[in-house]
Amino acid sequence: MILKLIGNIAGKLKTSFFDLLPIIVVVLFFQTIVLQQPFPNMLETLVGLVFVVIGLMLFVEGLELGLFPIGENLSYALVKKGSLFWLLSFSFLLGFSTTIAEPALIAVAKEAGEIAVKSDLIKPEIESSYILGLRISVAISVGLAILIGIWRIIKGWPIYYLIIGGYVMVIVMTLFAPEEIIGIAYDAGGVTTSTITVPLVTALGVGLATVIEGRSPLTDGFGLIAFASLLPMIFVMGYGMLIF
Repeated sequence: MILKLIGNIAGKLKTSFFDLLPIIVVVLFFQTIVLQQPFPNMLETLVGLVFVVIGLMLFVEGLELGLFPIGENLSYALVKKGSLFWLLSFSFLLGFSTTIAEPALIAVAKEAGEIAVKSDLIKPEIESSYILGLRISVAISVGLAILIGIWRIIKGWPIYYLIIGGYVMVIVMTLFAPEEIIGIAYDAGGVTTSTITVPLVTALGVGLATVIEGRSPLTDGFGLIAFASLLPMIFVMGYGMLIF
């Protein structure tokens, strides 16, 4: 039993190491061949690498044991409950709550606020309000994105209609939005898909497509993350039009 457990852990550690191997090779190549410099703090670097391999293994294992089953079970339970209101409410609140506390979004919003003040685009006394407004607008957009994605699965709409329409809107808004907000809006589409949001939302979509008759988990269950990256660009550009 113990030997089997040790073998299982060793196999997962090996998989995590090979997942990180391309990054390690790139860093080694540039450090030793291009820069021709020794690694600073070699021992600390090796210890850190070991921690990363172990952390990646634990993270992937946690997804498989915890977050993916939670998402699938919640979608199944909500469908069994037969309440469209609670299903859509959960979808919106899931997107909003995981995004509003996303560290990457907090960092980007704070940086955007500081630069806006330095560029005299906003007054220093409203910097905190600007940052909070940016975070809330992104969080609301992700919540609506997940809600729309779930509604698409329920109705069986082709995903490309919504995606193409959304990006057409992004292009049109780019022509009219203030230049100062466009880059932030585009980056907002990337920082919203966090390590917690992605597995939960993916599991929710796949689980929902599995339990709804006539839906395919492969063709209908995926695509929610695309909406979560698309709508923030629209909302942040709209926010910029109101602020600037």
